Amino acid sequence: MPNPNVVVVIEDDVDIRSLLTATLEPVGFVVHTAVDGLTGIETVRRTDPAVTTLDVSMPGLDGFETARRIREFSTTRILMVSARVDATEERLAREAGADDYLTKPFRPRELRARVHALVAADDED
Repeated sequence: MPNPNVVVVIEDDVDIRSLLTATLEPVGFVVHTAVDGLTGIETVRRTDPAVTTLDVSMPGLDGFETARRIREFSTTRILMVSARVDATEERLAREAGADDYLTKPFRPRELRARVHALVAADDED
């Protein structure tokens, strides 16, 4: 069973990673961060988060492949966060295992609402 108050943020951009952390920690989440897909996969494995936010465009493993690999061992809810607005990208994200898709730039309130909804959905399962 995933840890309901734990979130893993996989994001290569330091400013966005800091924004995600600063948005989620004040509302009670313990946030673990990773700067690339491989480190993120290991962080998810180690912390068993309720939610993982995942950037699509990262060096090395992209977000799609990272999501596929996480899905091999984890039930964490995956929220893809991307600057790509194309509907095809959202479809690819869902096919890779994402539960939700949020485009950059985003409002912190929207991010919190989506993360809370994913945690609530996990509670219902």
